[in-house]
Amino acid sequence: MDGPEGGAAVAVAGFGVKGPRGWAFRGVDVDAAPGALVAVEGPSGSGRTCLLLALTGRMRPAEGEAHVAGFRLPKQMSAVRRVSALAHVPGVTDPDPALTVAEHLRERALLQRRFDGSWRGLLRPRAERAAEAKRRIDVALAGAGLDLDALPKRARTAVRDLERVEALRLSLALALIGRPRLIAVDDTDLKLSDSERAQIWGQLRAVADAGTTVVAVCSEAPEGALVVSTAPPRTADPSTTDKETADAFAEAGRA
Repeated sequence: MDGPEGGAAVAVAGFGVKGPRGWAFRGVDVDAAPGALVAVEGPSGSGRTCLLLALTGRMRPAEGEAHVAGFRLPKQMSAVRRVSALAHVPGVTDPDPALTVAEHLRERALLQRRFDGSWRGLLRPRAERAAEAKRRIDVALAGAGLDLDALPKRARTAVRDLERVEALRLSLALALIGRPRLIAVDDTDLKLSDSERAQIWGQLRAVADAGTTVVAVCSEAPEGALVVSTAPPRTADPSTTDKETADAFAEAGRA
């Protein structure tokens, strides 16, 4: 059962995803309470990204039992997609490098209002809708720890000019605009210094403490996180790599 904070409980047993080249991963178990911080460990090519996509209803599992926010996978994949978000999955959620931070934030807020809002909400005066979008963006930026004033050109900074930590924070903010109950983050600590890694994990922990369940792929789990491993022993085909995940995602048609 999900807690009052609104986070998604994740209960998975014997979970597995199979692709064209064999098993991406299998035999994974997860038992995470609402608002948990889950760290997914495992070597490159062990199916970590596929696990993120499967847990968020964007890739169909081939075996096992899974419930996310009370919804059953794979039967209720669309419902799981509605309560989850991807925050940085290379090859799947890459922002347009030519667009500015402000443009990405406005676009995401507009899409969220269009697809999640009621018809009555869409008919509200423009000023009210704009104020609501700004509130959503401000809350998301605070949750992601992204300070626009600290960027080279503030909100007009192009994505291609962001540092690695700033880009991660932007992806997290974009995900938070939708107020999801579950957020999945890939390559959390890739190419980060020790201090930068501590910053990002601190931010993800703050998101989890605020009630949103976080599942993040990493090379080394932080202290206190619930650790899930996709590493051997398993029977996955070793030729399956993270690079192929985007292709599998596209085939699934679950964007």
